[in-house]
Amino acid sequence: MKIAIAIDGPAAAGKSTIAKKVALMRGFTYIDTGAMYRAFTWYCLQKGVDCQDEKACCALIPEVNIELKPGYVVLCNGVDVSKPIRGTDVSGNVSYIASYKDIRLALVELQRKMAEKDSVIMDGRDIGTYVLPNAEVKIFQVASVEKRAERRYLENQEKGIACTYEDIVADVEKRDYIDSHRAFAPLKPAPDAIHLDTSNLSIDEVVAEVNKIIDQKLVEKK
Repeated sequence: MKIAIAIDGPAAAGKSTIAKKVALMRGFTYIDTGAMYRAFTWYCLQKGVDCQDEKACCALIPEVNIELKPGYVVLCNGVDVSKPIRGTDVSGNVSYIASYKDIRLALVELQRKMAEKDSVIMDGRDIGTYVLPNAEVKIFQVASVEKRAERRYLENQEKGIACTYEDIVADVEKRDYIDSHRAFAPLKPAPDAIHLDTSNLSIDEVVAEVNKIIDQKLVEKK
């Protein structure tokens, strides 16, 4: 049975971590939409374009080819950018790029094509509200700013990415504001989304909750 699962929520809420684990357990295709916007941001920075200049950034759309490969490899014009797109420069600018309508339209078209092929689990900011409005399962995953900053800080430490906890807190708060106030497809829960606060839950506990939600929806679909 083909099914689409949308997990939305603010930055560093652990959406990708959970989505990857659930996809692996169930044999679903995982589509990391955030990585796609990060790859576009990385390209803008490489070209020396100001990420707050919407016109200049959107002018680069014809030049950018983003691919998601097995093993969570992200390619931008054939270059493996899996690690650099997690750096602080990209993190500090990706919300600007993701707020631009023309860039979103281009990447959403690609995301929808990916979702047509198999059962998918996709995470982002507007998956349940805009990208996959007919997804059978919609989850809005949240956590406190402090917990999200702590998780992102530890993740960056493990990857050898230099940063401070205070910088991460500021970045998370900035991204929350930009994501929720952008004019086109802002961050917000779909009316039929199930809210899941992960502040005090372990990764395994969140995975269990998500699997429970999916199982319930599959029973309803039958």
